[in-house]
This record gives sequence, C-alpha cells and structure tokens, in this order.
Amino acid sequence: MNGQTRANIKPGLTVLIVLKQDQRTGKLTKGIVKDILTKSPNHPHGIKVRLMDGQVGRVKEIVVE
Repeated sequence: MNGQTRANIKPGLTVLIVLKQDQRTGKLTKGIVKDILTKSPNHPHGIKVRLMDGQVGRVKEIVVE
C-alpha cells in the first residue's frame, strides 16, 4: 500500500518513512505510527506522521505483516 492517502494510515500501523534529513538519500526508517500530522486526504510526497519513538517523516510504504 502506498503512503500518499491518509485513509490508508492508522495509528499502530508499521510503516517505512523518510525523515527530513534523509530526503536526499531516500533512506527509510521503520516504525509504528503514533500520530498522523497531515490534515489533507492526500499528499504527493507521503502523509506526514510521528512514530512511537518521536521521529517525524513522510510515509513511503506501509508494511504488511
């Protein structure tokens, strides 16, 4: 599933995000969604979320377990 649609993302989901400092390299960080920060229903670069550990980034991929 892609991370550009807000309806696909719920707190508790495991996702791969790109952090602000990693946008140039595209390095992904895995974590569990705590809060959804983007208000709009879609975003071309991914919905911005806060992970349980406090890191903030845009969702690139939803991990299906």
